[in-house]
Amino acid sequence: MTVTLYHNPKCSTSRKALELLQEKGIQTNVVEYLKTGWTTDVLDRLAQSTGKGLGGLLRMREDEAKALVADGASDDAIRAAMIANPVLVQRPIIETPKGARVGRPLEDILDVL
Repeated sequence: MTVTLYHNPKCSTSRKALELLQEKGIQTNVVEYLKTGWTTDVLDRLAQSTGKGLGGLLRMREDEAKALVADGASDDAIRAAMIANPVLVQRPIIETPKGARVGRPLEDILDVL
């Protein structure tokens, strides 16, 4: 099985997710989203596949994410903010043929392996 890990190498949880996948011998396509950015298609697919919606992909430690939620931002506004500022997306996210999960807590990714 090949999986995609949306990864921030500066994040310890994201690094642990990559280590877990490597330990299990799972071929992993690593996407450093802070370098590559996000597209509408990818964000919408992940939002649907995780079952969390776009708001569920927000990294709530970021002030801008908190402001979006407090203002009752629409999905279009949230998506635009994530594309403009990729750090607003929670990490890590793993995507497999079984679905996608945000790795917070890390054990949540086991559901789709």
